[in-house]
Amino acid sequence: MFRWFETRLDPFATKDVAQPPSGLRAFYWHYLKPIWPMAALLLLVDLVAAVTEVVVMTFLAYLIDMLKLARTPADFLADNATLLVAMGGLVLIGRPLFIIAYELLKSQVISPPFQASVRWQAHRYLLRQSLGFFQNDFAGRVANKLMQTANGLRDTLVLISDAVVFVAVQWIAALALFAAADLRLTLPLLAWFAGYAGILAYFIPRVRTRATEASEARSMLLGRIVDSYTNILTVKLFAHAEREDAYARNALEEQLGKHRAYVRLTTSMIGILNVLNGLLITATTALALWLWTANTVTLGAIVLVTALVLRITQMSGWVMNLVTNIFESIGTVQEGAETISKPQTILDAPAAKTLAVTKGEIRFERIGFNYGSVKGTPGADPKRVIDGLDLTIAAGEKVGLIGRSGAGKSTLVNLLLRFYNLEKGRILVDGQDIAEVTQESLRAQIGMVTQDTSLMHRSVLDNILYGRPEAGLEGAIEAARRAHAHDFILDLEDKDGRKGYAARVGERGVKLSGGQRQRVAIARVLLKDAPILILDEATSALDSEAEAAIQEQLANLMAGKTVIAIAHRLSTISAMDRLIVLDEGRILEQGSHRELLRKGGLYASLWARQSGSFETKQAAE
Repeated sequence: MFRWFETRLDPFATKDVAQPPSGLRAFYWHYLKPIWPMAALLLLVDLVAAVTEVVVMTFLAYLIDMLKLARTPADFLADNATLLVAMGGLVLIGRPLFIIAYELLKSQVISPPFQASVRWQAHRYLLRQSLGFFQNDFAGRVANKLMQTANGLRDTLVLISDAVVFVAVQWIAALALFAAADLRLTLPLLAWFAGYAGILAYFIPRVRTRATEASEARSMLLGRIVDSYTNILTVKLFAHAEREDAYARNALEEQLGKHRAYVRLTTSMIGILNVLNGLLITATTALALWLWTANTVTLGAIVLVTALVLRITQMSGWVMNLVTNIFESIGTVQEGAETISKPQTILDAPAAKTLAVTKGEIRFERIGFNYGSVKGTPGADPKRVIDGLDLTIAAGEKVGLIGRSGAGKSTLVNLLLRFYNLEKGRILVDGQDIAEVTQESLRAQIGMVTQDTSLMHRSVLDNILYGRPEAGLEGAIEAARRAHAHDFILDLEDKDGRKGYAARVGERGVKLSGGQRQRVAIARVLLKDAPILILDEATSALDSEAEAAIQEQLANLMAGKTVIAIAHRLSTISAMDRLIVLDEGRILEQGSHRELLRKGGLYASLWARQSGSFETKQAAE
């Protein structure tokens, strides 16, 4: 039975990856729209359940009056047998059925899949954000906002169905029943409603503000703690555990202060509410007794009024808590929406085509870029990194990029991968403007091994197959052999006893040495076999013996491909077809290794520092 209810909503039904609206109401509707029929049914069932509660309480008052008027028990039963059976059926069958239906709808049909749907849609959108988006925020903070926003959206829906519908029916019915007994009995209740509304009007906006601040502080605390754990090696290398304690403590004190400000408001609100409830009980009971002594109301009416007042006051604290939680959830959603609904800065053109690489020629035409540009990453350093650069790399040509740190080497590669948008100019691959093709198809045609190799917290096999998932185990093993990684992989074993290619490598590959990570990364790119290859310090983490072995495989890998290589160790790229020396975003000089040595420019100077002037003169000759 549960399985049927649990499969009424498909959390993965939404296929498009649309930007969530930035406005709070529109943001709510964006995620609620797919489930609104079920949400409406939930509210309807809750409405019927609330009416049932009112009917039962009204019947009890009627029962007391009928018992008082009946001459004998037999007369009472004869006059009310049908009604008693009907009410018995309602209490024994109808009421439980409505409550069970409500719980099934809330807990099985809506809550889990709705929460999963929000997380799925938000994750897919965030995953397609630009590289700069993730560089400007804590990964843990972004993930926390995704998870908490889904919780907030779910809680808002459930709490509103619990509080607004059920309570509104009960309180409106109570007012009507008071009026039916005697119009004067409504006076204390109306006064209480006014006071209750005043409490809500005063406290709820303040609670909402404090809840948002507390949520933001909680996210910041989580981000700082995750940052410390992620960089635990750096913390230990510099013996800065106490410094990290202080870093986390500042955020914790901030979060604690925000939370205290929040609970001060809720405590004050509850205290004032209890005073108001005491006044309602006293005033209503006293007025009902006075009316009874004047024979204006019946004993059943007094019992009903007293019971309703006690129920209202008991519910008032629950409702206040629900309303507080609703606005706390709204605050969480509002805070999460600020991150989740940020527009993507790197978008495919409306009619973007799939990149078709037949040769592999790359042309940079008068490109300009800085990290503070409108199309780049707002808020970053506005200094021009690339300025009017022209460069053509022929199909199959092997090019090395050289320059001091900050010269623009990695930026040039990032622009080719379209991690950022150009400020001016264009980049073409086989005559196709990369701004006019899909990002997925562009990056599918480029293989890259980076200096800071990062692996997924998955098995070795999963990491290698990331290059080409359909290659299977045999393809992964072949790539690992070519990258000289197969032997050490066979010796791996993780804490759960998984061995070899099934062993997990830890977060970012932390369980492997730098050289091992690099070789797995090379195996991954070997398997991808893309026509354009980028090597960004690809062998920097390898020892001399391993580097010599890998260089042979890289040479085979580079055959027939267009290659861009970046290296500070110039000997690793000196055999490239052409070397491009960059300085402050411009091409300072270019040519073969020997040609650049003869020029005696920046390249010759850098080579001399690394290899010695005697070798430089010998190489130039």
